Amino acid sequence: MSLKSPAILTRRTLLRSAPLAALPSVARAASRFAPIAEQDLLVAFGHTSPVNDGGWTQMHDKAIRALKQHFPKMRSLYVESIPYSADATRLFRQFVAEGAQMVISTSTYGDFIKDVADQAPEVGFLECDGTNVSGNLGWYYITHWYASYVIGVAAARLSRNGRLGYVASFPTPSVIASANATLLGARSVNPQATMRVISINSWFDPQAAASAGAALIDSGCDFLCGIMDDPGYLRVAQERGVWAAMWNTDMRQFAPDAYVSSVVLDFENYYRETIAARLAGQWRPKGTFLTLGNGVDRDRWGARVPVAIQREADAVRDKMLAGWSPFTGPIKDSNGTIRVPAGQTMNDWDIYHWNWQVEGVSGLV
Repeated sequence: MSLKSPAILTRRTLLRSAPLAALPSVARAASRFAPIAEQDLLVAFGHTSPVNDGGWTQMHDKAIRALKQHFPKMRSLYVESIPYSADATRLFRQFVAEGAQMVISTSTYGDFIKDVADQAPEVGFLECDGTNVSGNLGWYYITHWYASYVIGVAAARLSRNGRLGYVASFPTPSVIASANATLLGARSVNPQATMRVISINSWFDPQAAASAGAALIDSGCDFLCGIMDDPGYLRVAQERGVWAAMWNTDMRQFAPDAYVSSVVLDFENYYRETIAARLAGQWRPKGTFLTLGNGVDRDRWGARVPVAIQREADAVRDKMLAGWSPFTGPIKDSNGTIRVPAGQTMNDWDIYHWNWQVEGVSGLV
């Protein structure tokens, strides 16, 4: 079932999140949600873009469709392209009015969803890329920065001149973490590697992404990466004979010679566990990170990526899966100031709220 909504504005808010100390893990006592029969459960999903966008929302929709295999009697509805405006509040309220026992936004809507959750304590709410936890509202997100670091290792080996180009949407913490992690991975191999960023103020604009990719190549970058929902700059990489890495899903069909890998997303297990917990009356609101190998990972390597480079990058991935973190100081910002002292490691919450570009990155903030 699908409800219709106005056109998309942006996928995520540009507001900076508060530091950890200002965000209590639980704002009030979590509600106890009674068990519910599968045929009585209605789950409503709110999407930031069309379900066929080829990227972010499509990966959520793929996972949601898979739920039918596990919970064939569960009912669901969705609205795509929800704008970041008061219309979002109206649509989330409509979900509640429709009788949804769970409301899940697949992107962040901040106070627009929190205000509705506060007024409907009997309904469970989840917000992807959110930060609020209350009696009936939780959040979830992917620790994509580890996969980005792995791809950065490969980027440094594939680039002839160490100049990486990044096509960004907006300077949000998610984008900053992605770009920073990629360059840190590259600098672990080539300490002189740099990254130039061009932001196009959109999550889905193939023409703008292609133009940004061409401009980055013209400026001397011979490896493109970014955080787009479309393969715009990947097509340019194919045409211009440079390497490129993508986001969300496998996009090698658009550029079989240029494709290196992608930060791939998989929400199926998380959604299945969430629905099972809600049916059993065991769901409680909290913040959840989906980790490397369990919700986010690097894609299969492109056909032209040398095996030796694949193995080198995957050895780093193996270390991460064993508990090692590459986000340990000293880490400097683009002004040369040490932001993470030697011996100190950024945790996932720190990275989730990254708001400064690392040394070697330009054009992002």
